[in-house]
Amino acid sequence: MSQSKSTRRDFLKKSTGAAVAAGTVPYLFTSSQAKAEDKNDRPNMASIGTGGMGSGDGRSASRFADVVACCDVDRARAERFAGHFEKKPEIYGDYRKLLERKDIEVVTIGTPDHWHSRIVIDALRAGKDVQCQKPLTLTIDEGKQICKVVKASGKILHIGTQQRSENNKMFLKAIVLAQSGRLGKKLTATCSIGGGPGGGPWEPSDPPESLNWDFWLGQAPKVPFTSQRCHGNFRWWYEYSGGKMTDWGAHHIDIAQWGLGYTDSGPISAEGKGEFPNHPADFDATKFLNGEQTIPNGYNTATKFSITLEYKNGNKMIVQDGPDNGVWFEGEKGKIFVNRGRLTGKPVDDLTPADNEWLEAEVIKLYNGMEPGDHMRHFFECLKLRKFTVSDPFTHHRTMTSCHLCNLAILLKRKLQWDPDKEDFIGDEVASKLRSRKQRAPYTIDA
Repeated sequence: MSQSKSTRRDFLKKSTGAAVAAGTVPYLFTSSQAKAEDKNDRPNMASIGTGGMGSGDGRSASRFADVVACCDVDRARAERFAGHFEKKPEIYGDYRKLLERKDIEVVTIGTPDHWHSRIVIDALRAGKDVQCQKPLTLTIDEGKQICKVVKASGKILHIGTQQRSENNKMFLKAIVLAQSGRLGKKLTATCSIGGGPGGGPWEPSDPPESLNWDFWLGQAPKVPFTSQRCHGNFRWWYEYSGGKMTDWGAHHIDIAQWGLGYTDSGPISAEGKGEFPNHPADFDATKFLNGEQTIPNGYNTATKFSITLEYKNGNKMIVQDGPDNGVWFEGEKGKIFVNRGRLTGKPVDDLTPADNEWLEAEVIKLYNGMEPGDHMRHFFECLKLRKFTVSDPFTHHRTMTSCHLCNLAILLKRKLQWDPDKEDFIGDEVASKLRSRKQRAPYTIDA
């Protein structure tokens, strides 16, 4: 890092810190302003995982930072991503080599889900600030590990839960209304996230020459290459993800739990039913999730499901594969619905101009005094503030815990009692052991 770059950024940190102390934090910068930022305001950045959302995040972040490197275990994807930039970033096949570079200050992570935790932890320990796609974790204990490392590192970890920032503030308004008492004292939040696909079993084949298949598998069990396991389809395999529960659930369960007032805690029980493709009659969830049982080579996450989560204050959340993707909040006084396209319901229709002014002001308070909008811009605002504001790892860990509880309840086929303070199951040793999984060496997570 050049001396001028260091000095200017130190000045920004000090001046922003003073503004925070004085209660006069400015609206830092917009997307258009970012393009005009002085070069010394733009940190050096690298993107790890460059397909799909990883490519989108890296290119979005390049509005605010200089992309000097990228990494993917599929060389073809890395080359394609690097080709988007006038000055081609250096390409790596092993993210650990990339993290050794002292000039890289920020990384975006858009790998398959089962790699998120390991790379996040390694990046934080290497002194990088991180933007990571959701879902952050494959297991409950990975979330606990990440929270520990974030606190120890002092670095910023921002999560790609864009519904917390974008969509015309509709989700934030729904949360305010749910927490205001206007719907009632006892609430039920219903998350409709759609069913998952079935498919397979498929015959294995040879991996593409550009793909390091063993590295792609990482901590997951060693299996022959099947094209349907990787890239965009990885989320339909429990070995690498959690199906719709950690795909759309990571968004909608997040909003629902926030609206119910449990961003720093969680449910006390989970119970439900699910249907699964390619599960044999002798399917054993514990053996399978620990790589000790082989099942047919096809998608294996839930296709249909309905789960109920209960909370200490009597509130409930229902997670279902039902229609009309979105979140309902319902109490004895009314019901509202929100998704990325609309916020509706009689309590919304009945809002007066004065109510709407109140609602807008409450949204700003909910967003910690800042104006919601561009989620990636918000990440770089967090870096200047050197503080977490909205999309932090601690509340996301609680969201992901609820997602994992849903999956474990339908896989184990029984009601699970959960202690949100101790973060462990009550009276269920089998379930407690599934807070984590066996990991394949040398890709284990050391935290």
